[in-house]
Amino acid sequence: MTDHSTARTVAILGTGIIGGAVARNLARKGFAVRAWNRTPEKARALAADGVASFDDAVEAVCGATVIVTVLKDGPAVSEAMTAAQAGLATAAVWLQLSTVGVEANETLVRFADDHGLVFYDAPVLGTRQPAEQGQLTIIASGPEGERDTARAVFDAIAQRTLWVSGTPGASSRLKLALNAYVFALTHGTAETLAIAKALGVDPALVVEAITGGPLDSGYFRAKGAAMLKGDFATSFSVENGAKDTRLVIDALAGTGMRADLAEAGLSRFERAIAEAHGDKDIAATFLV
Repeated sequence: MTDHSTARTVAILGTGIIGGAVARNLARKGFAVRAWNRTPEKARALAADGVASFDDAVEAVCGATVIVTVLKDGPAVSEAMTAAQAGLATAAVWLQLSTVGVEANETLVRFADDHGLVFYDAPVLGTRQPAEQGQLTIIASGPEGERDTARAVFDAIAQRTLWVSGTPGASSRLKLALNAYVFALTHGTAETLAIAKALGVDPALVVEAITGGPLDSGYFRAKGAAMLKGDFATSFSVENGAKDTRLVIDALAGTGMRADLAEAGLSRFERAIAEAHGDKDIAATFLV
C-alpha cells in the first residue's frame, strides 16, 4: 500500500490543454507536482502555478509515488513512460487519463505489470473549461488496493469519478462509447445549423427554437453558439476528434456492429482536416 504521507508527490507527463490544467489544479490543492512535456516550454509555463518542470522524463518521475499521463494517444503514452522508466518507483500508482483505445490500453497494462506499477485506466470526460475548473469526470477502472490514492488525485481535478470495474480496460471501452455520443452531438448540431443556412433560414433560429425545450442541452447551446460566432478556439481539436473516432471504429472490428454515425462523422472530420481546420475545435465541423 502507498504511504499516503508521500502520495502527495505527483508527476504529470503531458501538459497540453488537459494536462496543464490537471497540473495546476493539483498544485493548488497542495500536491507537489513535477511536470514533463515533449515540448519543454509547455511544462516550464506552469512554474507560476507552483509546478516544477523537467526537461527529462526520468527526472520528472523521480520521487513521485503517483504518475499521471495525459497525452494525445497510446503511442505517445508508451513513448513517455518508456523514456521515464529508469526513474519509476516500484509500486508507484499510474493514473492513465488519456484516450488511447482498447489495443493501446492493453499495451500499457503490460508495461505497468512489467515495471511493478499499479495501473488505473482512467480516461477523462471533459475539455478545456471543465479541466481548468477542476470539473472533469473520471471514468476509472483498476484494483481496490490503491483507490484511496487515486481518489485523492481525482477529487482534486474532477467533479465526479465513475468507477467502472476492478479490471483496467473497461474504462477505455466506455470512453469510446461516450466520445461517439459527443461527436454525434457535435456533427448533428453543425449539420442542422448548416441545413438551415443552406435553406435560407437564419441558423440562429434553430438555437432559439430548441433552447428550453426537450431537445435542449448545455452542450448544444455552447457548440451552437461557437459555430454561429465562428469561435473555434480549441477545447478538443478536429485532429483529436478524428483520432478518437478511428479508435471507436477500430475497437468495433469483429463485433458485427457497424457504427454508421461514427463512420460518417470521421468523413466530416477528415474533410475539415483537408480544409486546414485540423487544429481548430471540433465545432469547426460546421465549416464543412
